Amino acid sequence: MSDLNLSKRVKELRNLKGTTQELLAEKSGLSLRTIQRIENGETTPRGDSLKRLAIALNTTPDEIIDWQIQDDKGYITVMALSPLGFLFFPLLGIIIPLIFWILKNDKLKNVSKLGKAILNFEITWSVLLFTYFIFLFSGMFKIFGSFIEPATILKMYIPIIILYVYNIILILLNTLRVYRNKNFKFIPAINFFK
Repeated sequence: MSDLNLSKRVKELRNLKGTTQELLAEKSGLSLRTIQRIENGETTPRGDSLKRLAIALNTTPDEIIDWQIQDDKGYITVMALSPLGFLFFPLLGIIIPLIFWILKNDKLKNVSKLGKAILNFEITWSVLLFTYFIFLFSGMFKIFGSFIEPATILKMYIPIIILYVYNIILILLNTLRVYRNKNFKFIPAINFFK
């Protein structure tokens, strides 16, 4: 990346955050003159200065340096829909988004953030589902008497139906939010990927 592009990138990120040069200097611990020189293309931040800028701009050093990170709304939208693979087999809800995430993690905006959110949720969901199956089939849920009524069997599967419906609704709502460039939220999710 040329110094000119880097200076434009720092200025663009600062403006997107609604931050002044003075505030950026204060947050990053760099001098105001250093910030001005970086934005004017007179100097290039490296090492510690680049890390400080990234933290102050709430981004990564790679995003500051990599001017070529692209925005592909179609890919992100399809990626948001990819966990629906769980309908065929629960682990496909993890495997398919994982493939999307691995393929474009460093090449497209928001892929990393969306991939981690999806994977954290789908892993959590799968753990809940399989835990319930273990309890169900291990006899932890005792049924009184030896005769099992059809209504009792249906009641035993209601939590599974609820889990599936919740997953579908959450995926569709978040896909719509991704399509509209709004923040997405997959809840509940244990942070397996940070």
